[in-house]
Amino acid sequence: MRLLFFSMCALLFVLSCKQIEESPEAATELMVYDMYQPSEMANLMNEMFAQNLKVKQDILDGKVPTEFPLDFLKIHTAELSDFKSRNETFRSFSKLFIESEKEIFNTESLIPIEERFNNTVNLCISCHQTECTGPISRIQKLLIK
Repeated sequence: MRLLFFSMCALLFVLSCKQIEESPEAATELMVYDMYQPSEMANLMNEMFAQNLKVKQDILDGKVPTEFPLDFLKIHTAELSDFKSRNETFRSFSKLFIESEKEIFNTESLIPIEERFNNTVNLCISCHQTECTGPISRIQKLLIK
């Protein structure tokens, strides 16, 4: 009886140590990740931020910007993220943004350039308070103090 018991234990021990081999299909199967792809609008917003950062630096350096970036007009047509929609609030803010942004480049304006620039940045912040609040702290860095 003892011999049978020890034989069974030894057999279980040997069987439990056997390596499990993976099938060739499992070894060659590639992992596919669902990577975030920014929307056309997200890319445009990043471009507008970069452009306005440059405009801010030009203003601080005493240079008056004169050329309105025509790519900004894509705000009316750029594809939004899947979960967003172009509602009336967005349309209103985007129209005001373009008018305000063009005013920065108006060399005949009597309003100081810093004020015109900050008005545009504050308009961006106001719009983002209604929808996509994430980038507000980043946008606030554009303000000229």
